[in-house]
Amino acid sequence: MKYNKLDETVLALLQNALDEGLSVRAIARDVLGKESRESSIRGAIARDKLIRGSGKAKQHNAKMLVLDIETAPVLANVWGLFQQNVGLNMIHQDWYVLSYCAKWVGSDEVFYEDKRSSYNTEDDSELLKGIWHLINEADIVIGQNSVRFDTKKLNARFLLNGMPPPSSYRQIDTLHMAKKSFGFTSNKLEYMTDKLCKKYKKLSHGNFAGFELWKQCLAGNPDAWQEMQDYNINDVLSTEELYTILRPWTKNHPNMNLYHDSEEVLCSCGHSEWEHAGYHYTNLSKFDKFRCKHCGAENRGRVNLVPKTKRETLRGNLT
Repeated sequence: MKYNKLDETVLALLQNALDEGLSVRAIARDVLGKESRESSIRGAIARDKLIRGSGKAKQHNAKMLVLDIETAPVLANVWGLFQQNVGLNMIHQDWYVLSYCAKWVGSDEVFYEDKRSSYNTEDDSELLKGIWHLINEADIVIGQNSVRFDTKKLNARFLLNGMPPPSSYRQIDTLHMAKKSFGFTSNKLEYMTDKLCKKYKKLSHGNFAGFELWKQCLAGNPDAWQEMQDYNINDVLSTEELYTILRPWTKNHPNMNLYHDSEEVLCSCGHSEWEHAGYHYTNLSKFDKFRCKHCGAENRGRVNLVPKTKRETLRGNLT
């Protein structure tokens, strides 16, 4: 049956009947057709409320932190240019966190710290305190290749500095988003932001190309440190923009409706204006499907639309 919005008066009658525990079969028969199961009625009410949404963008209460760190290289004594096996007793200085940048999604404030005043030591404890407190506040941490690199590196430094684990959080990695849903020529931040982002793109190195930037920072060059700061901050800004572009395509994005108290269904982009977009089928179930009018992301209803009598006849494949 083609879905149309419920009349507001009928919708109110249905909702009141459900709230008061009264029979809604008569009203439901006129509105929903022959099927008048309570679950179907609740599904119709949910559909109607979703499509009628205010359409105004709202801020989710989830604290989403975009984060990027830069680390110092491991300095070692080696016998040749192509030596691959470096023993522990050959390490002159271990790696540590050289700088970090972070910002909350939806906020203009950017947090940045580096070790330019103490670049010649492995003591990054002060930087780690700042990062730890930000992550400890976060519900979700976003980064490029952050699951494999930033998070593990930070956990190692936290542990080595005798710090406890920060409060648990979920992770969104734009590299994983790209690999799972797309076939770009490259999944590097430089390529994706160049092709997709309008405001912020990953910076190319200026006066200090490649490793030279890290080398000059370790030598105390103030121009190199300024370039490192610009480089680090722009990585965070471009990662945040890239995340918002890839977000509608992400099938396993955290459910942002868990992070606000309103009964209004918000998209991950913060908007609440939806259109009915057909149905989502599993092997044994059928659900309403909705599309955000702002970003195009899809949302699935929770009410199984297959009648109980029909469900009893369904069989799933064993292989």
